[in-house]
Amino acid sequence: MKEKKNSQKHYILNHLRKYGSINPMTALREYGVFRLSARIKDLRDDGFTIKTKRVESRSSLTGNFTSYAQYFLVTEV
Repeated sequence: MKEKKNSQKHYILNHLRKYGSINPMTALREYGVFRLSARIKDLRDDGFTIKTKRVESRSSLTGNFTSYAQYFLVTEV
């Protein structure tokens, strides 16, 4: 169980290092990470500084507004 958690954390950290930010849809689509906020908490617990920005957009399916988190890597350990 712990091995999978660590590999997800590894994928998310590498993505943040390469692209600077990540959102839940990218994490799910690219890495199969359904609980991005939990992996972000793990990284914060490891000492990384990660900023959260709430983003609002209109759903292409329903037309309703929705919001989601966009995470940005600020500082390395």
